[in-house]
Amino acid sequence: MKVDLAPSRLTPPDVVRVASIGLLTRKLRAALSALGITIGIASLVAVLGLSESSRSAFLEQLDQLGTNLLQVKAGEGVGVGTAELPRTAKVMVGRIEGVRTLSAVFDLDANVYRNNFVPAARTSALSVKAADADLLETLQGSVAAGRFLDSATSREPATVLGSVAAERLGIRNLAADPRVWLGDRWFTVVGILNPMSLGAAIERAALVGHGAAERYLGQDPAPTILYVRTEPEKIDAVLDVLPEMANPKNPEEVEATRPSELIAARKAADTAFTSLFLGLGAVALLVGAVGIANVMVISVLERRSEIGLRRSLGATRRHVGLQFLGEALLLCGIGGAAGVAVGAGVTAIYASYRGWGILIPAIAVVGGLLAALVIGAIAGLYPATRAARMSPTDALRT
Repeated sequence: MKVDLAPSRLTPPDVVRVASIGLLTRKLRAALSALGITIGIASLVAVLGLSESSRSAFLEQLDQLGTNLLQVKAGEGVGVGTAELPRTAKVMVGRIEGVRTLSAVFDLDANVYRNNFVPAARTSALSVKAADADLLETLQGSVAAGRFLDSATSREPATVLGSVAAERLGIRNLAADPRVWLGDRWFTVVGILNPMSLGAAIERAALVGHGAAERYLGQDPAPTILYVRTEPEKIDAVLDVLPEMANPKNPEEVEATRPSELIAARKAADTAFTSLFLGLGAVALLVGAVGIANVMVISVLERRSEIGLRRSLGATRRHVGLQFLGEALLLCGIGGAAGVAVGAGVTAIYASYRGWGILIPAIAVVGGLLAALVIGAIAGLYPATRAARMSPTDALRT
């Protein structure tokens, strides 16, 4: 009587089990092979995660700064003999149609110290500036402690510290009514600012009122920088006439800029580095794929007797091919999962260090895993095909 036997089948769980046995018998080799994929995927995930986190922080910075803020200052370069604007600059700029708010900052010839015993040369790279009482409103900044200069404190020996200045002077709060040695007398710290997008100009400064600068420091300087907040729809029109209005005699000596564009330019430069790191991550993946293909080819040559034995016991060519292809996929899958975890960890640590929100795009996670599996399929295809084509007799003979 003829009996029809059911064809031999290798289910997906069987493939995983057989492939895992092959990797577990060569743990060190498998770990080193997966390391290349881990590094490549981690690089891609970290770059995409940091790029997204940086982009979020950048947009938040722009929102805080506002795209309708303009900055006017004396130009720097050959033929420019002054670092100050004309004394009439603020009044003239204030007449431009479309200007919403306007504030001036004045550089002062003074230094600020924690006390009067600090050597004069140890300035900690801090400066002293006089500022209008409405400067914080124009810059859309905020105070971390205390208050900003007002009509009363602007005429008294009172100062507001930028966040960096407060840190370097060792002043973290106003609980003890701290004072600083400014010029040749004590000034009371009435406020500490939160970090601001405009950088060192305000961050590293001790701000006093214009009246206090005249009365206690004996200085009445011309404005150094004007911050101009405009109507959003008139920003280009205001920017075009700012040099002529700020300094009608020598408009070429005036530099009018939009700080948000400078920040955007820095962001564009950062994007170039992001592309570079993505390319390096792709190279690491390529190296990892070549390493896995090499390991799988060597594995096929070393395991000829195993292949011959399995074929003799009824395994088909398809079964043998699936076994080695499964090993490559499992190897790359493990490396990809580890790479995603490492990349996410790097993103979280660096973003926290920079004060950014931690954002890891889904495409980085899903794409990293899929890329690892595709690489595993490509790297394992030739070794699997070679193993499947091996005849049982030739395999057992060697």
